[in-house]
Amino acid sequence: MTYSLSQLAWFFLIYSLLGWCLSVSVCAVRKHTFVNPGFLNLPLSPIYGIGAVLSTVFLSELADRPLFFILGSCVLITVLVVATGVVLERLLHRRWWDFSHHRFHLYGYVSLPMLLVLGAAAWLCIRFLNPLLALVLGDFPPLLSRIVLLICLGLVAIDLAFSLGITVQMRVRLRRLDQLPQDFQELSSLFGNAITRRIQARMLHAYPNLEHPGSQKPAVQSTVFAQGCSLTKLIWLFVIAAFLGDIIETLFCRATMGIWMSRSSLIYGPFSVVWGLGAVMFTALLYRYKDKSEGYLFVAGTIVGGVYEYVCSVFTELVFGTVFWDYSHIPFNLAGRVNLLYCFFWGIAAAAWMKLLYPRLSSLIERIPRKVGRVLTVVLVVFMACNILISSLALARYQQRQMNPDAPGNVITDFLDEHYPNERMEHIYPNAKLVSDP
Repeated sequence: MTYSLSQLAWFFLIYSLLGWCLSVSVCAVRKHTFVNPGFLNLPLSPIYGIGAVLSTVFLSELADRPLFFILGSCVLITVLVVATGVVLERLLHRRWWDFSHHRFHLYGYVSLPMLLVLGAAAWLCIRFLNPLLALVLGDFPPLLSRIVLLICLGLVAIDLAFSLGITVQMRVRLRRLDQLPQDFQELSSLFGNAITRRIQARMLHAYPNLEHPGSQKPAVQSTVFAQGCSLTKLIWLFVIAAFLGDIIETLFCRATMGIWMSRSSLIYGPFSVVWGLGAVMFTALLYRYKDKSEGYLFVAGTIVGGVYEYVCSVFTELVFGTVFWDYSHIPFNLAGRVNLLYCFFWGIAAAAWMKLLYPRLSSLIERIPRKVGRVLTVVLVVFMACNILISSLALARYQQRQMNPDAPGNVITDFLDEHYPNERMEHIYPNAKLVSDP
């Protein structure tokens, strides 16, 4: 079932509220006291709402196949929780939550039992609760529903901005607490009023790790460029993997079909965004397990890669109205978006990447002089960002020309029509197929 943007926004609010209630209940059972576990002051936990919306948008087609849905939902939730945890940790240089004491965990941000519970809960919501909510929301007058929705989203935005500002202040406070623990009165005056102190106290009560860094060591300035699994390293890996992936696919098409076919995702340069993002995803999620066996990495890569390719297929269809690949003719496929054979290829690619390619590429990247590397990183980011933006606009305009050739134009569309006509787009994207095509 396809849902409108307003319905998805309501789902976000409703599941954020339900997630908050669930978190409060769990904290009440464990700590025997009321704790607001959310980042916001409103009774909402946005991470639950975002997870529910992502599962609804990308995995609704798998609602009748619970196993695949739960696997896909676990991967999406993992990426969401890890990304959220990393961002919040960067704000305060503290862990907001820690599952390191669990046997099966990923960097301490998520644990396997929690993922399985959330994946099963997501399936129940998408399979049964979403249709019910859609019926209930459909009974509300549209104008009233939009007004209430806008008010609620506005309050969330204000609360988020307010909480982020106080979090930045808390970062200063925690730094001072490490240096001058006895000077509490001066710290109190630093933050202003009682509301700020109350919210900070709530966060410290909900997330004890913030005030007690534990075994975390102060960061040491490295003289090596892009050391470890840093953001700069991931940017370079994205560009390199995107280039290598395009070359590999082009040679594969030549070997299997006897023709030279463009496999690029972008207009300028042989770059496959799917491969680039896949390398970043494998590196970020499997870096901690790079010393595991090849079989372990193969299984993890098969699952993660399959979900990733499925999500990419849904995303391109929703955004561009175009299907770039269709595996309906291959056995053991899911909605033509992924198939078992290519999932195995993802598993092989993950093992080969972490065991063979990544160590060598990482070593080469770290040999770049720091000053030169910083300049080149900025150049790469600007080039790839502009390339992705232009390619997205050209694809959107190409779709518009196919659907409505007589649509009125403007300065931008005239530029796109002149420089990126149908012939050029069909040469760059020979497998692109509009969703409306029979």
